[in-house]
Amino acid sequence: MVVELIAAVLSAGALYFVAGARVVQQFERGVVFRLGRVRGGVRNPGFTMIVPIVDRMRKVNLQIVTMPVPAQEGITRDNVTVKVDAVVYFKVVHAADAIINVEDYRFAVSQMAQTSLRSIIGKSDLDDLLSNREKLNQGLELMIDSPAIGWGVQIDRVEIKDVSLPETMKRSMARQAESERERRARIINADAEFQASKKLADAAAVMSDTPAALQLRLLQTVVAVAAEKNSTLVLPFPVELLRFLERAQPGPHPAVEQPRAAVPAASAGPSAPVPEAAAEAHPGGGPPADPAEELPADLRDALAADPLLDSVRPQRPSDVS
Repeated sequence: MVVELIAAVLSAGALYFVAGARVVQQFERGVVFRLGRVRGGVRNPGFTMIVPIVDRMRKVNLQIVTMPVPAQEGITRDNVTVKVDAVVYFKVVHAADAIINVEDYRFAVSQMAQTSLRSIIGKSDLDDLLSNREKLNQGLELMIDSPAIGWGVQIDRVEIKDVSLPETMKRSMARQAESERERRARIINADAEFQASKKLADAAAVMSDTPAALQLRLLQTVVAVAAEKNSTLVLPFPVELLRFLERAQPGPHPAVEQPRAAVPAASAGPSAPVPEAAAEAHPGGGPPADPAEELPADLRDALAADPLLDSVRPQRPSDVS
């Protein structure tokens, strides 16, 4: 009888031990509720006992939680529609407050992060969202951390992951960036041309003082071209040499009228009648005038200077007869 009683007591003790034994992990804290009220402090990691049926213990994870914030669509301060998503890193610092003060601290942090993100979008410009994210992250962290302190939650950091823009806005920004780069390229090219012109002007001044430098430079250019093993050799021709030849060329000589052969009077015969037209043109009875003399002076000089044009020179009436 005694043995059975001892066995019953031992069985009840073992059952009590098994029902009340709890193990808290290193990254956890235990909050014990006895008949609905918090009993004592927070149970630390390790082995702990509670009263079965009377006590109920809830474990809270103290590890850092990485929670993605769904993409939120909003309108920035400069009236651009964007879609922004972020990620929140937080952890529980007061296990009892995280259990008592809020129903579900994870859901509460998620909703607060979404609301704060939409608020940040409306207060910021598009350029700030794209280039000044550090400042926005700090502001977003403060907005989420303020109500989370009463929940026993500490916001470690908040990061904006991506900013999605409409396709039309992307094309506009691409054209703007292309125009900006083209402006920079033109400015750099103009500055390079300006510096090169100054150096060339200095070199020209040196060469004008020393004419042999121009010839040496010409020889260097020929050597550089010949080193490429080209079949064609490009030889620069100085403009100064052309000007020298132009000054050295003599001016045009005045044309000397060639003497024409006189037509013997006997060829016409003693009894050759004088044309009436010629008699009327020369009432004095002299020889008829040369038609070439009636031409302008410059054309007459050209006819006299060029023997090839002599064949087309107007002939006298006596020559025609």
